[in-house]
Amino acid sequence: MAAAHTPRESAHAAALGVRQALGGSFAAISKWERELGKLRVLVNTGELAEGEEEFPDDESYPVHEFPEIVGFLHEQWAGGGEPSAWVETAEGTPAPASQAPEEGPAGGGGGNRQRMAALRRRGRGCCVVAPIVLHGRAWGELYVARRTGEPVFGRADADFASVLAAVTAAGIAQTERLAEARRLAFTDALTGLANRRAVDMRLDEALELHRRDEVVVSLVVCDLNGLKRVNDSRGHAVGDRLLERFGSVLSLCGAMLPGTLVARLGGDEFCLLAVGPPADEVVKVAGELCDRAGELDLGEGVAVGVASTGDPIGPVRSARRLFRLADAAQYKAKAARSGEPVIAGRHGGKDDPVVRLADAPDRRTGPERRRFRR
Repeated sequence: MAAAHTPRESAHAAALGVRQALGGSFAAISKWERELGKLRVLVNTGELAEGEEEFPDDESYPVHEFPEIVGFLHEQWAGGGEPSAWVETAEGTPAPASQAPEEGPAGGGGGNRQRMAALRRRGRGCCVVAPIVLHGRAWGELYVARRTGEPVFGRADADFASVLAAVTAAGIAQTERLAEARRLAFTDALTGLANRRAVDMRLDEALELHRRDEVVVSLVVCDLNGLKRVNDSRGHAVGDRLLERFGSVLSLCGAMLPGTLVARLGGDEFCLLAVGPPADEVVKVAGELCDRAGELDLGEGVAVGVASTGDPIGPVRSARRLFRLADAAQYKAKAARSGEPVIAGRHGGKDDPVVRLADAPDRRTGPERRRFRR
C-alpha cells in the first residue's frame, strides 16, 4: 500500500494482502458513500463469481441492507468500544462457541440475510467482515470469503481481520494524503484548473504519442483582456472573480473536446491542451471560447492563439516549439484586437506570419518577450 499512487491502487494492494493473510478465496474493499447511502465496491480480488469484476464501475449496495456497518459504529463504538470484525456463514449459523464472535451487531450471530444469500449465490461458505475506520468515522469495510466446504472463520480470524482493517485504514489515509498533495501541486488555487506544471507534464506525454503514433496535439493559449483595468479600477477581489468566471467558461469549452486539459498558466494566461481531436474541432471550440468570453460582464474578451500538429506548422519536436507557435498566434490576435482565434500555419505554412514570428530570434523585451520564455 505504501507504493500505491491512487486510492484504487491502495485498495487493490490491501485486498490482495488480507486475502492471503486470512487464507480466503476472495476479498473485497468497499467504501461507504454517505451522500448516496451506498457501499461501493472499489476492488474484488481472488476467485471472482459470475458478474463480479476486479475493478467494478457500478457495483454498490444500499447501506440499509447492511445496518451493522452503520449501527455498530454509531451506537456501540461511540460509547467507548472498538470496531471489530464479525463472521457470517452461508447458512446463518455461527462458528463453534469457542471460536465465534460475540453476539450482537459486532458479532453477526443472527446473520445478515443479504450476505447469506450472496454467499450461497457465489459458492462461498463463509466470510469475515471488518469495518475500516478513518479519522474516527466509518470509511468502509474489508470483506474476505472462503469457498463452500472450507473451514469457517473463527474468533481468532475475526480478531486478525480487525487488525488488518486498521492497517488498511492507515494505508488508505496515507494514499489520500499523498493524492491531495499531488492534486495541490498540479492545481491552480484560485480557479481549480490545472496549473503550468500539469500542462508541462501532459504536453511532454502528448508529444511522445505524436512522435510514436502521429496523434494530433493542439494547444490553445488564451490571454484574458482587461484584467489590469479591472484590478486597478475595481480591486483585485473583482479581478479574481473575473479570472474565476473565465476559468469556468474555459472549462465548459474544454469539455467539448474529450480528454482536454484545462489550465491556468499564471496571471491572465490560460490554455487548453487537446490530445486526439482533429485540428478543425479544436479551432471550432476556440471560436466558441472567444464568443463566450466576449459575453462576460467584466473584462474585454480574450485573445486566443492555436497551434496544432494537425496544421502545416512544421515538425514539433519539443513542447517549447508548440508553446512558441501558440504564443505567437495569441500575440497576433491581441495586437489585432481580434474577436476570433488566430491559428498558426493556416496562412502559408512555413511562410505563415505566425510561424515566422515564432521562428524569429527572440530579441523582444518586456511583456512581449515573456510570452516566448517557456
